[in-house]
Order: sequence, then structure tokens, then C-alpha cells
Amino acid sequence: MTESDRPSAEEIILYEKDPKTKIATMTLNRPEYMNAPTAAARLRYADLIHAANIDNDVKVLVIRGAGDNLGTGADIAEVMEFHDAPTPGPRLSELRLTEDQVTYPPKNTYRYGGILGQYYASTQGGTRCLQDFKKISILEVKGYCYGWHFYQAADADLVVSSDDALFGHPAFRYIGWAPRMWTWAQTMGLRKFQEMVFTGRPFSAKEMYDCNFLNSVVSRDELEAEVQKYALACSRTRPTDAVYMQKVFFEMYKQYQGEYMGAMMTGLFESIGNVAQPDADDLILDEDVVAGGIPNAVRDNDDQFPPEWRLSRRGRNKTK
Repeated sequence: MTESDRPSAEEIILYEKDPKTKIATMTLNRPEYMNAPTAAARLRYADLIHAANIDNDVKVLVIRGAGDNLGTGADIAEVMEFHDAPTPGPRLSELRLTEDQVTYPPKNTYRYGGILGQYYASTQGGTRCLQDFKKISILEVKGYCYGWHFYQAADADLVVSSDDALFGHPAFRYIGWAPRMWTWAQTMGLRKFQEMVFTGRPFSAKEMYDCNFLNSVVSRDELEAEVQKYALACSRTRPTDAVYMQKVFFEMYKQYQGEYMGAMMTGLFESIGNVAQPDADDLILDEDVVAGGIPNAVRDNDDQFPPEWRLSRRGRNKTK
């Protein structure tokens, strides 16, 4: 798929608000690709959250996915295309810059990867932006909640899930870390999060509720009504100014616990990840994997694990 074949950021990230209830809704709208955001869509996501933070018509932000899933992470094929592009233009576009403005560091420098790794630790990069949101955020989870979408679950104020949801990060299987690790460890508890990291297995909604990661778990047909119940209650309780002050308190608490330091630390790990030597049979996302199809490679890797620990629902139903 080329960049011109991908939908626009405006098509992938839908946004609407109701000034009467002060509830805004953001919908990740790319169900045929598991709601994978492009780089441009992540920037739009960050910009919309920034605008909602200021907008007096917004007190509560609901984030949901179109189709059967919240999502399985970023558009990895696009990430690889940006990395292998003959010019730095695509990578610069993710940094909101052009080749006419700056000269990007060459590939043999630390800054080549370090700039982007640290960018993901900041609000404007479209990964951590819910952390700085001073209104109430509610994430609606169904089906898969992996990768970038799992980051949003870490950072949202409230998370309401369907009972069939799965949570985790595929990168634990083929990279080993992900940007919100510090927050996941704090929220889930160290022992259970270490299990997720070291086995790479996804956790069920029940397991995540037992870890105090979720606020409510309901059946799929009750999910939208449950989210609406939470959103309306939050919109009707206390003035928006009080919400803003409370969010400042919670932000101070998170920073005392080291949330942003954790984001920066993971950015550092990602920046020097190429020094980690793979074992013989490890899945590495390189040019050969991309050429053969990333889903196929990830699926083959998934088959090496016990069925109940596989990332794919189809794989979990296979006995061999």
C-alpha cells in the first residue's frame, strides 16, 4: 500500500461534540485495518485532544473504534516505509516538518532514531497526549486493544470494556518494550505486567479488571450504553473548572510517580534498540518480513506459543 492509497487523517479520525452535554466523541475509523492510525492520523489525534482541552464546549471526551475492535496498533507497514524511504521527507512529515525547512540527521547517527523515539514520549507525537488532557477521557474497548491503542488505555481516565476484549502489545514478542511501560506497570501491578512482558501473552478483560486496569466490563451489546452512562455522569458532576483542577492534581501525582520519566526512558530504549542482537529464530521486522507480509510473519510467530496465549483470535482457536 502506498501513501496515496491510505485514507486521509480526517477519514481515519472522526470527531464530533455536543455543546449541550459537553461530551465530545472521537472515533477511530479504519476498521478494515483494525483502526490502525497513520502517522498523519496520530498527529490529528493529538491536535484534536489539544483543541478539546481548550474548548469550553467539551468536558468529557469519549474515544472509541469503528467496527469490531478498538485496534491493534499503528500502521507498521507505513512505519517501515518511512524508515526505508530514500529521502527523509516521510519521517520529517511525522515531525511536522519538511525537507525545505531542515536537514534530517543521517542514518549513522544516534539522532536518526533518537529524535523519533523521544518524540513519541511527548504530547505532540500522538502517543502520550491523553496524559496532558485536563478534561475527562473515557476509552471504549472492544475486541483487540493492542499496541498504540493499548497506550491510550494506559493514559485514559476511565476505561470501559466489552467482556471479549484482549489487551497487550505485540512488540513484547519481537521488540521487547513499548512507550507506556511505566504506566502499565503502575496501573496493572508489577507482577502481572512482568508476566505480560516476558510471555508476550494478551490479557483478557476479566484479568485486566482484576488488575484494577478497567472500570467496568460488560457484554458487547451493553458496551455503548455503559460508556454513555459514564460519560453523562461525568458531564453532570462538578464544574469543568473543578475537573481541570482535579486533573492537575492527578497529573502531579503521576509525575511524582515518574510517569514522564518512564516515557523518556522507553524512548531511550527505542532509540538504541538496534544494539539488541536477536536470537536465531526471533521475528525481526526488516525488509524481508515486509516483502513477505507483516501479518503472515506475525501469525507464524504467534503459532509458536500456546493457543490460549496467542495474540490472534483465530490463532487462539487453533489446536495445532
